[in-house]
Amino acid sequence: MAFINGLEWVIIILVIVVIFFGAKKIPELARSMGKATSEFQKARMEAKKTIENQTANEENEQRSVDREKLESIAETLGVDYTNKDDQDLKNAIDEKLKKQGSQ
Repeated sequence: MAFINGLEWVIIILVIVVIFFGAKKIPELARSMGKATSEFQKARMEAKKTIENQTANEENEQRSVDREKLESIAETLGVDYTNKDDQDLKNAIDEKLKKQGSQ
Protein backbone atom coordinates (compact mmCIF):
# COMPACT_ATOMS: atom_id res chain seq x y z
CA MET A 1 0.00 0.00 0.00
CA ALA A 2 2.90 2.39 0.57
CA PHE A 3 3.91 2.15 -3.11
CA ILE A 4 0.58 3.36 -4.49
CA ASN A 5 0.99 6.75 -6.20
CA GLY A 6 -1.62 9.39 -7.03
CA LEU A 7 -2.72 7.92 -10.35
CA GLU A 8 -3.35 4.49 -8.84
CA TRP A 9 -5.54 6.09 -6.14
CA VAL A 10 -7.60 7.84 -8.81
CA ILE A 11 -8.12 4.53 -10.62
CA ILE A 12 -9.05 2.76 -7.37
CA ILE A 13 -11.58 5.48 -6.51
CA LEU A 14 -13.09 5.34 -10.01
CA VAL A 15 -13.49 1.56 -9.76
CA ILE A 16 -15.21 1.91 -6.38
CA VAL A 17 -17.55 4.58 -7.76
CA VAL A 18 -18.49 2.36 -10.72
CA ILE A 19 -19.14 -0.55 -8.36
CA PHE A 20 -21.37 1.53 -6.03
CA PHE A 21 -23.32 3.57 -8.55
CA GLY A 22 -23.05 1.70 -11.83
CA ALA A 23 -21.84 3.04 -15.17
CA LYS A 24 -25.22 4.59 -16.07
CA LYS A 25 -25.38 6.79 -12.96
CA ILE A 26 -21.89 8.30 -13.32
CA PRO A 27 -22.85 10.92 -15.97
CA GLU A 28 -25.82 11.94 -13.85
CA LEU A 29 -23.60 12.28 -10.76
CA ALA A 30 -21.05 14.29 -12.73
CA ARG A 31 -23.79 16.60 -13.98
CA SER A 32 -25.08 17.07 -10.44
CA MET A 33 -21.56 17.83 -9.19
CA GLY A 34 -21.11 20.36 -12.00
CA LYS A 35 -24.37 22.11 -11.11
CA ALA A 36 -23.47 22.15 -7.43
CA THR A 37 -20.06 23.62 -8.19
CA SER A 38 -21.63 26.25 -10.44
CA GLU A 39 -24.17 27.23 -7.76
CA PHE A 40 -21.41 27.44 -5.16
CA GLN A 41 -19.32 29.73 -7.38
CA LYS A 42 -22.36 31.90 -8.11
CA ALA A 43 -23.18 32.22 -4.41
CA ARG A 44 -19.57 33.03 -3.60
CA MET A 45 -19.47 35.81 -6.21
CA GLU A 46 -22.78 37.21 -4.96
CA ALA A 47 -21.53 37.23 -1.36
CA LYS A 48 -18.34 38.99 -2.46
CA LYS A 49 -20.33 41.68 -4.30
CA THR A 50 -22.61 42.15 -1.29
CA ILE A 51 -19.64 42.65 1.01
CA GLU A 52 -18.02 45.10 -1.42
CA ASN A 53 -21.26 47.08 -1.75
CA GLN A 54 -21.76 47.17 2.01
CA THR A 55 -18.19 48.39 2.51
CA ALA A 56 -18.66 51.08 -0.15
CA ASN A 57 -21.93 52.20 1.45
CA GLU A 58 -20.29 52.47 4.86
CA GLU A 59 -17.45 54.53 3.37
CA ASN A 60 -19.94 56.84 1.65
CA GLU A 61 -21.86 57.28 4.89
CA GLN A 62 -18.63 58.11 6.73
CA ARG A 63 -17.69 60.66 4.04
CA SER A 64 -21.14 62.20 4.36
CA VAL A 65 -20.75 62.53 8.13
CA ASP A 66 -17.26 64.00 7.69
CA ARG A 67 -18.59 66.49 5.14
CA GLU A 68 -21.38 67.53 7.49
CA LYS A 69 -18.84 68.14 10.26
CA LEU A 70 -16.67 70.22 7.94
CA GLU A 71 -19.65 72.29 6.82
CA SER A 72 -20.71 72.85 10.41
CA ILE A 73 -17.22 74.05 11.37
CA ALA A 74 -17.04 76.25 8.27
CA GLU A 75 -20.42 77.79 9.05
CA THR A 76 -19.34 78.48 12.64
CA LEU A 77 -16.18 80.19 11.41
CA GLY A 78 -17.99 82.07 8.64
CA VAL A 79 -16.23 80.23 5.81
CA ASP A 80 -18.13 79.78 2.53
CA TYR A 81 -18.32 76.03 1.87
CA THR A 82 -20.32 76.03 -1.35
CA ASN A 83 -18.57 74.66 -4.45
CA LYS A 84 -15.59 73.40 -2.43
CA ASP A 85 -14.44 69.83 -2.10
CA ASP A 86 -13.37 68.45 1.28
CA GLN A 87 -9.69 69.30 0.88
CA ASP A 88 -10.37 72.89 -0.22
CA LEU A 89 -12.77 73.29 2.67
CA LYS A 90 -10.18 71.97 5.14
CA ASN A 91 -7.62 74.41 3.75
CA ALA A 92 -10.07 77.33 4.04
CA ILE A 93 -10.87 76.37 7.64
CA ASP A 94 -7.15 76.12 8.46
CA GLU A 95 -6.50 79.57 6.97
CA LYS A 96 -9.42 81.05 8.92
CA LEU A 97 -8.15 79.48 12.15
CA LYS A 98 -4.63 80.80 11.52
CA LYS A 99 -6.01 84.29 10.94
CA GLN A 100 -8.05 84.09 14.14
CA GLY A 101 -5.04 82.79 16.05
CA SER A 102 -2.77 85.63 14.92
CA GLN A 103 -5.28 88.33 15.91
